[in-house]
Amino acid sequence: MSNNKEKLFSEFQAPTTQEWLDKIEVDLKGADFQKRLVWRTNEGFNVQPFYRREDLKDLKAVDSLPGEFPFVRGNKKDNNLWFVRQDINVEDAKAASAKALDILNKGVDSLGFKIKGKDISKEFIATLLDGILPQYVELNFKTCQRHCVELAEILVNYFKEKNYPLEELKGSINFDPIGKIMCKGKDTTAVLEQAKPLIEALKELPGYKCINVNSVQLNNAGAYIYQELGYALAWGAEYLNVLTEAGVDATEAAKRIKFNMGVSENYFMEIAKFRAARLLWAQIVKQYEPKCDCACQMHVCAITSAYNQTLFDSYVNLLRSQTETMSAAIANVDSIVVTPFDKPYETPTDFAERIARNQQLLLKEEAHFDKLVDVAGGSYTIEHLTDAIAKEGWKLFLAVEEAGGFLAEALKGNITNAVNASNDKRHAAAATRREFILGTNQFPNFTETSEGKAPLSSPEGDTNVSECCNEAPSGAVGGALPRLNTQRLASEFETLRLATEKAKKQPIAFMLTIGNLAMRQARAQFSCNFLAAAGYKVMDNLGFKTVEEGVDAALEAKADIVVICSSDDEYAEYAIPAFKYLNGRAMYIVAGAPACSEDLKAAGIENFIHVKSNQLETLKEYNAKLGL
Repeated sequence: MSNNKEKLFSEFQAPTTQEWLDKIEVDLKGADFQKRLVWRTNEGFNVQPFYRREDLKDLKAVDSLPGEFPFVRGNKKDNNLWFVRQDINVEDAKAASAKALDILNKGVDSLGFKIKGKDISKEFIATLLDGILPQYVELNFKTCQRHCVELAEILVNYFKEKNYPLEELKGSINFDPIGKIMCKGKDTTAVLEQAKPLIEALKELPGYKCINVNSVQLNNAGAYIYQELGYALAWGAEYLNVLTEAGVDATEAAKRIKFNMGVSENYFMEIAKFRAARLLWAQIVKQYEPKCDCACQMHVCAITSAYNQTLFDSYVNLLRSQTETMSAAIANVDSIVVTPFDKPYETPTDFAERIARNQQLLLKEEAHFDKLVDVAGGSYTIEHLTDAIAKEGWKLFLAVEEAGGFLAEALKGNITNAVNASNDKRHAAAATRREFILGTNQFPNFTETSEGKAPLSSPEGDTNVSECCNEAPSGAVGGALPRLNTQRLASEFETLRLATEKAKKQPIAFMLTIGNLAMRQARAQFSCNFLAAAGYKVMDNLGFKTVEEGVDAALEAKADIVVICSSDDEYAEYAIPAFKYLNGRAMYIVAGAPACSEDLKAAGIENFIHVKSNQLETLKEYNAKLGL
């Protein structure tokens, strides 16, 4: 077998990169290589259609091993196990405990408890954790920032009383005052004084993280990938500065920091983001001269995005979160929270939470993603993306540091404003269908209705707090700070569609297909997708011999909108006669932007839809004309 293999390689010469490019040029038949095959990312760099080993020759990180500095290939050496986490909003300790015990028997091995500050007490925690064995389960807690130290002390005493092995326990307390500045628009820097006491309170629990970087809130506010990466690094560095300046040992400080990061649908880029994050964080911590390289490890909980979830066609959210979960798992994160598919419009049901759990269990038990260390390592494309996004994230990190650091920039509102600007750009891109939302602005379900569903208030990622943190602490700066805009990408389309649903009559859009078969079918399909995004009933047709026949059929169907679908050349023949014959009895739309558009406009035709149209604004305009 070995001899045959060697003979095979000797008989076939490997093509060079130039030979591949020459072949591609031939296959493109004169089309522009850069425009057709090179992808320009939102992060500011180009991605080629293929990569080869020679493209990695200058990348130093590819020579490292899993579990070794700079940890680009993960923190683990012999497996890719991660915690399957589910969060629980605790209203009643006994009920939450029962739910926790139930889901622990269904595959979860990490629990996240969100507790109101006013409920924190020894008795409450004892009831909540009754029956849970913390040496086998990762426990994560979130409460009012000013109750974190109290919570830590209660937990340590509780674990001692139960004689649990303190050295083996793993978990976290979500202390992140800086995150509140951006999500609440209030100065919470006074609470930072509790960071050192919190670490001291947890000194007997070495496996507990307590200083959190919740960059998931940036992800859920529409931040681009390089922004979440760069800002998360600067955020973490800020906490390192705060802690070391307060007298906390650098090694101890670094080991107590946890990153709760979002993961969106850009599959390969998200894999690269987590790899780049570990690489860069290791370099940052190294500058503090920790006692061991293990302090340079970045510990990440990945949370699938809520920003791209939709109310309509909500089961598509399962497809989004599944690829997001795959990205996180392949990228070797420490734990994953899958956001239930129904979160945009209701408190997640038991069914939705069950599916969310099973999405991770499928990757573990069926796909065996937990068995291989750094399965992405050596992929030329992913290694290139890791390097490229690391460079962009590092640029942003340095820019924040040069401006005075993350805290200073957050207090000026610069971080929030930058992310909100990205959110605005993404909403504008969705409005013009430059960013697709499957089932919303692209390929909507024509017959779907909301069935009473209504959007819930925008999420704040993983940063929900109890009422006591809504009050500005003493020492707050005067004037309100900007808040992150967590309006989901699909929200404006959903508002439009819900308004259509409330109308007394659902508008009917009738396709008057005529002329060239291929063009009329293509334009009818485009128009149906375009108009159905507003909740209109669309009626496609096989074709009509005359425009009069088509208009009569539309009126018989009680159409509110008539869309003529033909070829550019034939519009000069058909568009104006159809418009005149319709005579204002329904809204008239031309599908396309033909060369004769000015002539059509001169005849009184106002409405055109095509690939360059602003879909959202156009549909708002049509709703207004229809009186919706």
